[in-house]
Amino acid sequence: MTPPHVLSEQEAQQVARIHITDIEAALNWLRVQYPSADGVQLAKPLRRLAEVYALMVYHHQEWVAARGFPAEAMDSWLQWYAITPDTPCIAICSTAQGDALCKGCGRSEGEVQAWQSMNAVAKRMVWRRISQEGTAWRFNKYAERSLERQSAPHQRR
Repeated sequence: MTPPHVLSEQEAQQVARIHITDIEAALNWLRVQYPSADGVQLAKPLRRLAEVYALMVYHHQEWVAARGFPAEAMDSWLQWYAITPDTPCIAICSTAQGDALCKGCGRSEGEVQAWQSMNAVAKRMVWRRISQEGTAWRFNKYAERSLERQSAPHQRR
């Protein structure tokens, strides 16, 4: 397997990419879903994603480009992604009142409007940014709302 595409700092800001912590989270979730048959070898759904992770660690990379990501590894990552909360929305959208960034979730007006058409990688990039910033009300003032929405994601409020 070839090493993952090494991204320069400038490239990392412009291309669709997956952060190493998302790959770690996916691997940990997949290990529970597909336990090792013999306690030594990884189950097949984890192998390709684990190879990407190992190469990222070896090459000291935080990000890997989504373009060129091995299809089997992407399928495994998408299995994990499907169980994560889709939207950071907590039903307090200040972009409707003219704010450039929503005070409730931290997304830009463009991100809020395009959310339904964004792919999984783009959504996770936004989630990572707003989580790192940690300034949106979903992370402090109204943190309990995000917990309620995560525990019952299919209920309408």
